[in-house]
Amino acid sequence: MEKMFKTSEVTSYEIASDNVLNNRLFFAYKKAAEIVHGNLLEVGCGTGKGLTVFADRCEHYTAIDKNTQLLNHLSKLYPRFTFIDCFIPPLQGIKDNDFDVVVTLQVIEHIEDDHAFLREIRRVLKPGGKAIISTPNINYTLSRNPWHVREYTPAQLKTLLEQYFPGRVELKGVKGSEAVMKYHEQNRRSVQRIMRWDIFDLQHKLPRQVLQIPYDILNRINRNKLMHQDNELVSNISIKDFSLDSNPDVCLDLFAVVTKAT
Repeated sequence: MEKMFKTSEVTSYEIASDNVLNNRLFFAYKKAAEIVHGNLLEVGCGTGKGLTVFADRCEHYTAIDKNTQLLNHLSKLYPRFTFIDCFIPPLQGIKDNDFDVVVTLQVIEHIEDDHAFLREIRRVLKPGGKAIISTPNINYTLSRNPWHVREYTPAQLKTLLEQYFPGRVELKGVKGSEAVMKYHEQNRRSVQRIMRWDIFDLQHKLPRQVLQIPYDILNRINRNKLMHQDNELVSNISIKDFSLDSNPDVCLDLFAVVTKAT
């Protein structure tokens, strides 16, 4: 199913060169699953990776995404769950104070109005409910990602979250092992070689929508190149090569748990 919807933003277990990023992203799902319970809402369910770890840990699962074809497919696989097809924010069709947990992983960077997004998450959470939010750490981003509206430093994300969950923000990060960081460095050098051709700095000057297709093509070529250069490194990295670290400044991704006031 993943190949039906893949871009370099939507990774696939069926593509060997996606292995590092797949495990990096799935690690966040596994950590979120340790908190999930009761009535769960996932905002931005993607191809349904979260369902494999959330389904047995909650009483009911609701997902929101904007891909009609994908949601129709998932609803056939999981008929007892609820799938809502809409652009966000707002979280359409969701009542106030309804969910014990909201999970939204690698989504907020795609949202035009992140303030409205967080207001909606706070609205639909029960008092005392928790939201789990992950997003890339911009300090480790290798080039502009035109699929993202913005990215955050750890300080920026914490400041933003504190506006809606004051005093109730726990910010950590997803840290890579030595092998992961070796891959990251190889990736950085390879991206720099590609960026040398961008003599007019078009990656920062052109509208992001214009850059999405060339970015996707170059990103896919680059991942394949890195795999062919060091296949053992790419293929041997597993979910065990990632950990949750209390210092988000040294992490590839930011991982926040926020709690709604009672």
